[in-house]
Amino acid sequence: MAIEEQNPLLDAPIPGMSLTHELGARPWQSPAQFTTVDETINFYMDRMATEEYMEQAIEVMEMGVPVTTIANTMQMAGVMEGKHSIDVGMLVIPLIMEMLMLIAENAGIEYDDGLSDDKPTKTSDARLDMIRREMKERIDDVEEQEPEVETEPTAEEPKGLMARRA
Repeated sequence: MAIEEQNPLLDAPIPGMSLTHELGARPWQSPAQFTTVDETINFYMDRMATEEYMEQAIEVMEMGVPVTTIANTMQMAGVMEGKHSIDVGMLVIPLIMEMLMLIAENAGIEYDDGLSDDKPTKTSDARLDMIRREMKERIDDVEEQEPEVETEPTAEEPKGLMARRA
């Protein structure tokens, strides 16, 4: 057996290695390219107005991915690329969502905006009622099987390393 086969983990990154890059070497460690909300909105609108982007966005929304998820992913990618800061990205999310919904409506597709809770509450209420009944039945079964027997409390001797001796 070769030495490389015996110790394959020796080529792994050293813990803390990601912290050894020069300050400013990563895009998010440098000043943002766009510093205002207006500049950032213009950046996203220009990017989203391309035919290629619209086709990809429609495809993703047809798969059922919520608009909120797409918008959050876009703004986080912008932060990681150094395009804008996280606070500007958070302010731009509603506008990105509006543009995505406009693209979906123009394409005539149904989309999930990710803002409303579409889960029916009746189902969960019925499920809770069923669980409550089942738990009550189990408690009743246990109470019937083991009748309560009154016992006198016994004084247990303290145990353990720090217990006082009697």
